[in-house]
Amino acid sequence: MMTRPKKIAIVGAGIAGMALAILATRQGHQVSIFERGSTVSTSGAGVTLWPNAMFVMQKMGLDKKVIHVGGTPCMMRQFDRCGLLQTEFDISAVNSLCGFPSVTVLRRELLSLLTGALDSLDCKIKFRCAITTADVMKLSQEFNLVVGADGRMNSVVRQALYAERIPPRYHGFVNVIGVGRQREGSLSNAIDDFRGRGERFGIVPVNNEWCYWAGAWNAPVNDERLRAHYFDELHQRFQDWPDPVQNILQSCDKASVKCIFVHDIDPLTFWHRDNILLIGDAAHASLPTSGQGACQALEDAWHLARLLSEIDDIEIVPESFYQLRHSKTSAAQLTGRQVADKIFSAQPEPLLPATNITTAELSRFWMQGLT
Repeated sequence: MMTRPKKIAIVGAGIAGMALAILATRQGHQVSIFERGSTVSTSGAGVTLWPNAMFVMQKMGLDKKVIHVGGTPCMMRQFDRCGLLQTEFDISAVNSLCGFPSVTVLRRELLSLLTGALDSLDCKIKFRCAITTADVMKLSQEFNLVVGADGRMNSVVRQALYAERIPPRYHGFVNVIGVGRQREGSLSNAIDDFRGRGERFGIVPVNNEWCYWAGAWNAPVNDERLRAHYFDELHQRFQDWPDPVQNILQSCDKASVKCIFVHDIDPLTFWHRDNILLIGDAAHASLPTSGQGACQALEDAWHLARLLSEIDDIEIVPESFYQLRHSKTSAAQLTGRQVADKIFSAQPEPLLPATNITTAELSRFWMQGLT
């Protein structure tokens, strides 16, 4: 069934906003994207698109392109800080059960693919449009649906929906992230995670010897000294960690290095009012330890576009979307917090297997709701 074309305003040109714009424009809806920045932000180093995200990439016709620019790791390994292997997880096995690959990609490459798909649909992003809460209300009069895809930290659309500000929650650790290109043959085809007490260093291979990585440790959020010296502190903290970590520290592109004080948000009791709706990190930001931030943003875009194609009455869509999505996204948020607690709490647990979930259970969770 084809519904009547709708006028849709999307606030934010990140992964969720652009994916929704691509899918909705293809359905014949009239989409306007408003972005506060002067360009599409490539903040962040890289993204792992697990099979549930690759399902959505296929629906957008971008799966082959992202595989071409990305990597396809077959294994996830966890080591202690001395480099002793603690546990392995077979990514290929879960991919087989899901019917889709897992792909690692630099964030700039993923956003470039999304931008290119929008361009080919002649869907233009309106840059330098800093929307206010008053603007959100005006847009709701002009458009059939206003979608807030404007991120975890300062979502204006979330602020317009909630009388009291929803403060992002800081979890006591900083992530120093970057991308690097290493000498030929030094990267494995495995996602490697090195863990110490209250510290971790993760390395994710992409392709052509590119990788992205993150060094993380406990830190107070207001430590201005850390912001100025994070690159030096990174080297100091991990100077005696195993060779793969040393290879990264010696070869990383200093210009790509960023320092992020990691926040998520508590699960929200609602994501919409009337025809104003939140998606992606604005609705359900999770910690990077969930591994599902970009994946759930892409799922949001696909589910919302599907509802728009099936339900003509726009008043029903936002609540239907919330009922469809809040359980799975809350589970991803909870998982991210549980993993972070194991590593970064005041009394971190001894090293445990990276996951005690079976391959079958994980594949069922990832593909839940996707048909």
